[in-house]
Amino acid sequence: MRLILASSSPYRQDMLKRLALPFTAIPPDVDERPLPGENPAALALRLARAKAAAVAQRHPGGIIIGSDQVATFDGRAIGKPGDHESATAQLHMLSGRSVTFHTALCVTDGRHEESDDIVTVCRFRQLGADEIQHYLLRERPYDTAGSAKAEGLGIALMDAMQSDDPTAIIGLPLIALSRMLRGFGLNPLLAHTESTT
Repeated sequence: MRLILASSSPYRQDMLKRLALPFTAIPPDVDERPLPGENPAALALRLARAKAAAVAQRHPGGIIIGSDQVATFDGRAIGKPGDHESATAQLHMLSGRSVTFHTALCVTDGRHEESDDIVTVCRFRQLGADEIQHYLLRERPYDTAGSAKAEGLGIALMDAMQSDDPTAIIGLPLIALSRMLRGFGLNPLLAHTESTT
C-alpha cells in the first residue's frame, strides 16, 4: 500500500518520519480560504478532508493523509504572521492568554475516510518585550500560526499545554494517525517486521 502525505509542509513530513513508514509527500493544491461564516474547527476539518480527497483522486489505490491546523484566539482564527512585525504584535497579544489549536486529520483510500479534530489548548506565559524579540530573532517562526514553534524554543513561551495528542500542536497528530492507519490495515508497529527479521 502506497502511503501519501497530502502536504508540502516540512513540519508534517518530519512528524510522519517518526512512524518510520515509507511515504511520498504530494502538495494537494487546495484553496484554503474559509467559507463565509465557517468556524475555525469546521475550516480545519474541511481542509484536511479536501487535501486528502484532492490527492486521492490523482493517486487511486494509495492511503492518503490530509491535515490542517487552525489557531483560534477569543473565538476567531489567527493566521501565520508572515513577518517580524506581525509576529511581534501576535506574541504581545497572546502574552498571558490561551490559544486553541484545531489540528484536523483525514485518512482516505478514496473509498473509505476517517477524520478527527484534535484540540490543543496552549497557555502563553506573561512575555516580556525582550523575551519576544530574542525568541523571534532566534527562531523566526513567521510561517507558524501563533508565532510559536512548540517543537523548538517556542515551548519556553508556554505555561501549559493540554491535549490528548502531544504531537498535534506540531501539525500532525501521530496518536490519532496511528489509530486511523490501523483501520486501513497499516499498523506502524508491525509494518517493519518483515524487513527487520
